[in-house]
Amino acid sequence: MFPRVGKDFLVRIRFSWKQLFQGRYLLLTNTLSGGGMLALGDFLQQSRENHNDPGRIRDWNRTGRMFVVGCSMGPVLHYWYSWLDRAFVGNALKTVGKKVLVDQLIASPALGMWYFLGMGVMEGHTLSDGWEEFKDKFWEFYKADWCVWPTAQMINFYFLSPKFRVLYVNTVTLGWDTYLSYLKHRDDSKQSGLFSDSSTADKQQEALPQSKPVEEKA
Repeated sequence: MFPRVGKDFLVRIRFSWKQLFQGRYLLLTNTLSGGGMLALGDFLQQSRENHNDPGRIRDWNRTGRMFVVGCSMGPVLHYWYSWLDRAFVGNALKTVGKKVLVDQLIASPALGMWYFLGMGVMEGHTLSDGWEEFKDKFWEFYKADWCVWPTAQMINFYFLSPKFRVLYVNTVTLGWDTYLSYLKHRDDSKQSGLFSDSSTADKQQEALPQSKPVEEKA
């Protein structure tokens, strides 16, 4: 009896797990996994910040904002990959290469803008403020993106079934999500303050009169 009950239980779990990657449940899975992984990335980044600054208090509202923005990206990625798979059918290397290139040229900048604008609005800033921050950090963000995503997407488009694409991206991007949290919330004023202090000290040093060497008495 017990073996049969255990077998029925495993069959039910397997059936429930499969539902998460079918139909409307797939969209829900992609949405929640996007929010969950971005929030986890922020949690890890804040743990690093707290380690460097023991007096710092963890900002759970910031993690919540990351979760909301991540959830908003889930449906975008869901329908974007569906379109890519219809536009470029198959997993031949040439087709995969086209998918990766289109993804890098269109989706990456668009999602980066979505991230910075969304986070800015939720922090109480205007869209103009978010746009300015995105422009200031775009090239740093985009260069890092090219270092990470082409290889990851080659694996995604070549080996994985379309229904697992967004979940794969949301899972392997934990390190990327941690980087996004760092890039968004790092205090650039401290770095600029260090540079300004250094330049001020250099100017003060230059302004000091040159001391003449003491002539040796005969």
